[in-house]
Amino acid sequence: MNSLTVSVLAPDGTPLATDVCLPDGDRPRPAVLIRTPYGRDAHRAELRGWAAHGFAALAQDVRGRHGSPGEWHPYRDHEKADGAATVAWVRAQTWSNGEVVAVGASYAAYCALVTALDAPDAAPGAVHRDGAPDAVIAAVPALGLTETAREPGGPERLRARAGWWAAHGDRRDSDPDALERALADDPRLLEHLPVARLAERLATGLGRELPSWPRLWAGRERGRLVALGSAARLPLLAVGGTRDPFAEDTVALWRGWGGPARLLLGPWGHRLTADRSAPAHARVNLGALYVRWARAALAGRLDPTRRGAIALGDSGRWHSALRTASPSEAECRWPFASATGLRLLHGAVFSADPEHPVRSDDLAVPVDGDDADRCLLLSPPLPRPLDLAGAAVARINATADTPSADWAVRLTALDPSGRADPLAFGIVRRTGPPGEAADITVPLGTLGRRLPAGTRLRAEIAGHHFPAHARNPHTGDDPVTATRLAPSRRTVNPRGSALHLPVVARRHYVEPVPEICR
Repeated sequence: MNSLTVSVLAPDGTPLATDVCLPDGDRPRPAVLIRTPYGRDAHRAELRGWAAHGFAALAQDVRGRHGSPGEWHPYRDHEKADGAATVAWVRAQTWSNGEVVAVGASYAAYCALVTALDAPDAAPGAVHRDGAPDAVIAAVPALGLTETAREPGGPERLRARAGWWAAHGDRRDSDPDALERALADDPRLLEHLPVARLAERLATGLGRELPSWPRLWAGRERGRLVALGSAARLPLLAVGGTRDPFAEDTVALWRGWGGPARLLLGPWGHRLTADRSAPAHARVNLGALYVRWARAALAGRLDPTRRGAIALGDSGRWHSALRTASPSEAECRWPFASATGLRLLHGAVFSADPEHPVRSDDLAVPVDGDDADRCLLLSPPLPRPLDLAGAAVARINATADTPSADWAVRLTALDPSGRADPLAFGIVRRTGPPGEAADITVPLGTLGRRLPAGTRLRAEIAGHHFPAHARNPHTGDDPVTATRLAPSRRTVNPRGSALHLPVVARRHYVEPVPEICR
């Protein structure tokens, strides 16, 4: 095994620091390319793993980050141009057989995708295009500036974006704990208004400026990469976690992809790690899976179809992703104010006060209905185990006395001892005449869980989910620029509302690795 560090020239001459790990022997090899803003050093073990399986493996610092000079502007066009230039460089090397797999997680998945989809010579059906890879592995993809800044339903992702910008924005290296230290010194930091100028206050704790922060909130267009993917012909492996905030982007990318597409949705968060207490049979060796899938993709052995697997939590069972949209699967309706669905505990009328918002970092709920800040509902214990796989939705009939209102729905599983485990969440923004009743659909994401008998489902409907999401000021002003807050009186009509869960009616269990690699 031979490791070296080289500089690959970007189209404008910027030298991009690149680690290369080559297998022993002289024969040409397929290559794996990782382009990352998080430091190529973190991928050394991964590169050795790929090389041990016969791949030439490369990890590159994107421009302006770590070992690469220049200026980094997240999600700008330099990523596709620099990626295309690097793929062309790889193909020109004597150790390359011309095949390239672009691999990445989070922002690095975005780098891989734009290289594949935006390369100037990416004509469908072309073979070994100089600027585009032959296959893509996109794990927990962060698909764009707008997608990361806002939920599909509109509300702003405040805490995650503040944390990411504090750790990585407007700097050459990374400081993962930067926001936590700033919050320790300034606990009310994320309450700062307007949100557009939060960076000015954050700069005090960081000791540096964040000039790119306002640009984060400027864009509104979303879905560009998903749309481009519909014309793609190369194979895609999309990997995500049911606990990842970008899980729905992963699913959308897979559903819309034009070439052979595979989805692996496990019981993971954004770091693709599960609870350490999970049984061994519930775990998947992602490294070995990636190698096996890459070989099949490059050899043209993948069915030209869409396939995938969704984990049923940590049970060790995996369900066919295709079956989650099948009419043979049952969508179980849990009506509100029903003995067999969700019983209303309190809060059919409640106040959403941005000065005292429902917290995203606290699963505790009020014990009585006095001065309620949310609508609270509870199911009876499940009489038998329940498998959930697919999209969940809350449909509520509700009224707000303000021109703009966010509707946050949080679903929690309570085991027989009362221990709370987050199950699903969704939030949407609605504007309309104050006092007008409306039917509101709140997508709750793609679920993959096995709930044991005796589990109760607790549903909360609130007007805020802070600090994960910025507070809606209820004035009709943009929450990013607003400085004035007002309370909002809410009414939920239980008889016109229900929770819709994707219950597995016919168990189509699959083994994840064969399903992904066939």
